[in-house]
Amino acid sequence: MEILAFVIGVVLMVVGLAVSIALHELGHLWPAKKFGVRVGQYMIGFGPTLWSRRFRGTEYGFKAFPLGGYISMAGMYPPSPQAATRGGRAAGGFFATMVQDARDANDETVHGDDDAHVFYRLPVWKRIVVMLGGPTMNLLFAMVLFAILLTGIGVQTATTTVARLSECVPTTSSSECAESAPAAPAEEAGIQAGDTIVSIDGEPVADFDEASAIIRSSPGEQLTFVVERDGTEQTLQVTPATIQAEVTSADGTTTTEEVGFVGIGPSVDYVTQPIWAGPQMALQNVGAVAGIIWQLPAKVWETGVDLVTGEERDPNGPLSIVGAGRLSGEVAAADSPVLNRVAGFLSLLASLNIALFVFNLIPLLPLDGGHVAVALWDGLKRAWAKLFNRPPPKPVDATKLVPVTFAVFIALLVMGGILILADLFNPVSLI
Repeated sequence: MEILAFVIGVVLMVVGLAVSIALHELGHLWPAKKFGVRVGQYMIGFGPTLWSRRFRGTEYGFKAFPLGGYISMAGMYPPSPQAATRGGRAAGGFFATMVQDARDANDETVHGDDDAHVFYRLPVWKRIVVMLGGPTMNLLFAMVLFAILLTGIGVQTATTTVARLSECVPTTSSSECAESAPAAPAEEAGIQAGDTIVSIDGEPVADFDEASAIIRSSPGEQLTFVVERDGTEQTLQVTPATIQAEVTSADGTTTTEEVGFVGIGPSVDYVTQPIWAGPQMALQNVGAVAGIIWQLPAKVWETGVDLVTGEERDPNGPLSIVGAGRLSGEVAAADSPVLNRVAGFLSLLASLNIALFVFNLIPLLPLDGGHVAVALWDGLKRAWAKLFNRPPPKPVDATKLVPVTFAVFIALLVMGGILILADLFNPVSLI
């Protein structure tokens, strides 16, 4: 049964990834079509085509390996200057041939010099909108997932409802009761399991942390508890016992202090959060993921070293899709309530979309951020020419950056391979 649940979790992550990719590509497709760019294909996955249909000039389809996706826009780059006169393949070596191949593929999408439905002719701001549309969809999807998680399901929180009572007062907060230990103050005062603490000494308490803070700061002082029991409120007098407990300050220093103890244990329940909590969490995760992406080569190197040495990996380090699928399988197979597993899956999928958002903003081709950088450079050149009353410059020919694109692709391929191997043979585990 656990194996079946694990497989279901992996399949759900694959489906979730496919949906994330589909939304990412839709984020490019919608503004591109809105701005009049001719889009030949909208594909989810790579490899052989499993299914496709043509609609309004665009072929929509699915390919065999759902590890990415793309849309093919006409005229991503300006036409090759040699398009009309070139008689053979470019000379000059491997990279020169790659540049010319990219130009040839691009030229095939352009219908003459007067073709108005091409990407490179768009104003700079429209090109930026098209390229940022994909990552933005991932961010919005993550916000929706976090909103479902925090507002629809809630956050597991220690509530003010009493789940259990201690039988006696221990010597310290972590020790067991001795035979001669006095009875716990909560039991002596008549607090019962199932009571909900409404206020302590006239101060309303919203969760167990607030109640605990008042109790711990009042050793030996009589406190007035208002509890709700069976729909009615009751007032009880409770005097916290004094015990020794370790307290950690903000600077990490641990000291032993006298704190109050009444002997109640809270029930844990899902507490829904405001609707804006989801977007807030998404934005907080953007900062955390950006910190990892910024150090990605170093993090991948550390992961590779841990793979070779067998050391335990950093649980907050980067993962491949294999690692994400494995974690999703563990969540699905965990011995916990279904709602907990659903919450875990939503959190993983939302985090994956945050990673897609941040990663695609890296200003290097072939990533979306690289295309944005090219558009900005084109806009800067045009603004400079206009400032000094010079003729408008030719559009930036990004095919000249194919060698850099190739190097980035190889680097990403190597790092992805290392992460996949690490996720297979030295995985991060929830267990």
